[in-house]
Amino acid sequence: MLTFQSAVTYLLALAIPVIYLTYRHYARPQTTQIPAEDSKKPLKSIMQGPRDDLEPPKDNPYTTEALKEFDGSNTSKPIYVAIKGTIFDVTHKAEVYGRGRSYNIFAGKDGSRGLGKSSLKPEDAVADYSDLDEKDLKVLDDWYSFFQKRYNIVGKVVGDEKGDAADPPPANL
Repeated sequence: MLTFQSAVTYLLALAIPVIYLTYRHYARPQTTQIPAEDSKKPLKSIMQGPRDDLEPPKDNPYTTEALKEFDGSNTSKPIYVAIKGTIFDVTHKAEVYGRGRSYNIFAGKDGSRGLGKSSLKPEDAVADYSDLDEKDLKVLDDWYSFFQKRYNIVGKVVGDEKGDAADPPPANL
C-alpha cells in the first residue's frame, strides 16, 4: 500500500513533466520555419518607398464636389486624396484608401486638417487647416512631402463651399 508521502512523490514525478511540456507548448512563442527559397526574398514593408516612375504633375482643376466622385466607392474610378489643395492619385494603394479601408476617410476630399492632427475622425477630415499649431503644420507638411514622392499629382482643388480658391502648397516642398 502507498503511503501519503510516496503518493505525493509519485504524483509530482508525473505532474512535473506534464506541466513542463504544457508550458513549452503554450507559453513560448511559436516559431515558423521559413522555407529556404523564401528566405532570400526581401521582406515587404507596409510603408512604400519613394517611387521613381511618377508622371509629371498635372494641374487639372477639380471642385470639391467633383472630387467626391473619387472616394473609392466606384472601383471603375481612381481614388484621389487631396492635401493642401493638391490632388494625388492613390489608386495603387486601394488596400489602404479604398472603400472600408483604414484611410478611406481621406479619399475623395481634402483632409488636410485630419492629416496634420494625425486624426481619423470624420470631423477632422476637412480642407481647412488654419487652426493647426506649428507641430501639426509640420506633420501636415511631412504628409505632403510623403505623398509627393509616392503618388502622381493629378490636379488642384479649385474653389470650396465658400467659393474661394484653395491655398497652394508652400514653395519649399
